Amino acid sequence: MIVFNKKPFIIADISINLFEFANRERISAMESAKFLIDEAQSCGVDAVMFQSYDAENIISRDADAYKDLDVDSPNFYFDSVGDYDKFGAGEFKELASYCKEIGMLFLSTPHDKESADYLDEFMDIYKISSSDLTNIPFIEHVARKNKPIVLSTGGATLAEIKNAVRAIEDVSTCDIVLMHSILSFPTEYEDANLLMIKDLEQNFPDYEIGYSDHTRPDKNMMVLTTAFNYGATVIEKHFTFDKSLEGIDSDYAMDADDVIAFKRNVLFLSKISGRKNKQPLICESLTRREIRKSIVANTDIKKGDVIKESDITFKRPGTGISPSQAGEVIGKMAVRDISKDTLIKFEMLK
Repeated sequence: MIVFNKKPFIIADISINLFEFANRERISAMESAKFLIDEAQSCGVDAVMFQSYDAENIISRDADAYKDLDVDSPNFYFDSVGDYDKFGAGEFKELASYCKEIGMLFLSTPHDKESADYLDEFMDIYKISSSDLTNIPFIEHVARKNKPIVLSTGGATLAEIKNAVRAIEDVSTCDIVLMHSILSFPTEYEDANLLMIKDLEQNFPDYEIGYSDHTRPDKNMMVLTTAFNYGATVIEKHFTFDKSLEGIDSDYAMDADDVIAFKRNVLFLSKISGRKNKQPLICESLTRREIRKSIVANTDIKKGDVIKESDITFKRPGTGISPSQAGEVIGKMAVRDISKDTLIKFEMLK
């Protein structure tokens, strides 16, 4: 199952940072979104991601429901999430059209059925967030649209992931991408657990595997590079124009320079990875002959002498008979005199 034909396929999530940037620059949210789309495209990003929802549809105001959570009040939680639900069907349709115009893939993660339904008109691939991994009715609703699904697996057990995949496959034939992710914002490096990418690959060999990253961008972008090297062919990360913005995800968002550094690493990995099957390379040809060894006379050998093991040794270069063929030389008769330290040839023997 291949959803994205490019490896790695880079997705920039600009969903929250677009509002923070708009506020700082005193421009409209739509202007900010298009500016960030352009910025993402300029550094080689393949798709931009948004979040589609109405806070009223996804957050309960029941105070008792939050008593065991580290939240001051349900209203505080509602208000903080509601700050970023300013776009609706019309705005996302405009952004999807703009992305199509400039050759960028538009993606948005619906968090409620209404959003999933209006996105269907102008979006070709769905993203389901980790928050909905166990929301089987919602997963089935999205899957029935029979479009490819990118499924985040943050905070999930293998059993929960399998259950979600089964729910998709029970109602759809769509392709699925499974994204390793950690539900910690920001994710500390020691919590990234990138080896889980390999675990997903082993448990779901028929699916494309990706990584949704929430770590702070490291100087050399080794987190994303390692994820790709471990098998994550789809890379998703929050994206910003300016990492000094004080948004809730600016701390772990990448910028254009980070994307360029990651892509440079990927090119280097491709350069050094080469072919899989072990075999001699053209660049090794001369050195191979120079430093390998051949069968050499260890003493003066007279015509008619039968070659004994003590009559031969092994020295560079490797242009004569290989030491691996010593058994084909010992016991043969010399047909001419062979001086000590001479490379022995088969034509010297019978």
